[in-house]
Amino acid sequence: LRCYLRDESSRLRRLRRFYEKVQALHQDPEASVDNPLLAFSLIKRLHSDWPNIIYSDEATSNTQALHAGLRELEQELPGAEDLDGAARALMRLQDVYALSVKGLARGVFQRAGHPPLYSPGRHTALSADDCFHVGKVAYDTGDYYHSIAWLEEAVSLFRLSYGSWNPEDRSSLEDALDHLAFSYFMAGNISHALSLSREFLRYADPSNQRVSRNVAKYKKLLETGRGARGRWDWQGCRGPPPPLSPLHAILCSSSSQPAPEQLLRLSCSYETNSSPYLLLQPAKKEMVWTQPYVALYHDFVTDAEAETIKGLAGPWLQRSVVASGEKQQKAEYRISKSAWLKDTADPVVRALDRRIAAVTGLDLRPPYAEYLQVVNYGLGGHYEPHFDHATSMKSPLYRMKSGNRIATILIYLSAVEAGGSTAFIYANFSVPVVKNAALFWWNLRRNGDGDGDTLHAGCPVLAGDKWVANKWIHEHGQEFRRPCGADPQD
Repeated sequence: LRCYLRDESSRLRRLRRFYEKVQALHQDPEASVDNPLLAFSLIKRLHSDWPNIIYSDEATSNTQALHAGLRELEQELPGAEDLDGAARALMRLQDVYALSVKGLARGVFQRAGHPPLYSPGRHTALSADDCFHVGKVAYDTGDYYHSIAWLEEAVSLFRLSYGSWNPEDRSSLEDALDHLAFSYFMAGNISHALSLSREFLRYADPSNQRVSRNVAKYKKLLETGRGARGRWDWQGCRGPPPPLSPLHAILCSSSSQPAPEQLLRLSCSYETNSSPYLLLQPAKKEMVWTQPYVALYHDFVTDAEAETIKGLAGPWLQRSVVASGEKQQKAEYRISKSAWLKDTADPVVRALDRRIAAVTGLDLRPPYAEYLQVVNYGLGGHYEPHFDHATSMKSPLYRMKSGNRIATILIYLSAVEAGGSTAFIYANFSVPVVKNAALFWWNLRRNGDGDGDTLHAGCPVLAGDKWVANKWIHEHGQEFRRPCGADPQD
């Protein structure tokens, strides 16, 4: 685009110089056509010079070069799936962090009556066309709760700038009114759908037959007292909340404090775990929770190690999958990219395995543990509530023939500016991202049963780029390292 603007600017400067020269000659009262030289130059200008300028191929070649440059880059540019995914990410952040759409459109990340969750150095406002696209993504999937909120903002912004035209916009006030009216109709607010449809006919296209038929339909429904049967009964412009666990949202948007009796059992310590590997540099252990057992090891990796692991995983990142019966598949409830690293990939990965074994006291030799999974959560990246251990014998985890996942260690390879906490839903606490720290918990009780209190979620990333590394350790090989307890219920 920069090259195109440079070439077109040069062409237009030459065109302007020609125009100014010709204008000066034609307006010169001294330039009498009695002069044969002036007469000749006038005839030449009118016969060949003007057409040469008008039919120049330079403008076409400049445009062709711009298109060719775009084609070269097209494979690297975001696609429609990326754009729609980014729109859904904004709606996810809106829900989980209870953010105002009007505030988001102004670049403010704030819940009503609370200080901003995130204050960027530079506020980025959304345009009317931006808001329309987010609303359209919701509209296309029948999600009228979100489409109304975003299309309302789009209509409001389009009204403010009505009459001005942005060449990059793909929508208009008319588009926003049309989609918003139908969203309100589907939500059961017939009177507002009628009002918006009338505005469409008044300002946009009075001859639009489809919208005219809608107006007649809405009027008839209101006259007969019949609403949209089975629709939501909205009061004004508010609908039912989206399907989201209230506790999940609360844990993601605020830091929880343990109860006083829980607090008495929490501590910080230097741990060697009877391992010679930790004698000179003990692990910095913080007990986060006791049931389930969750510990945070500070400074578990160095900045250099974190960058090495991210660099190794980067070229192999793929959209993350989840276990579904006997298969693995992509799912909307896990939005991230991940890659797997063997311990032979780099000395840093091998050293990390030794460190995990020393801290946990568990056997990480194949097949007792899985490869290191490196995960990147970008815009709105999240993982809805789930267990790490298998809850069905059909799970792909059992293909390793090493039992269920007995423990998880989650290493934070980066910091985030806001969001991204790990929330334990049933236990009712969350752990914020701590760069270079490692979060450890037991997935199974000593009797081999899954611990229901380990249901956890990766909260959406509100601002920043969240990188984590997961190590899942299986129960086989740990029989003498974490033996059964005396109590069968333990």
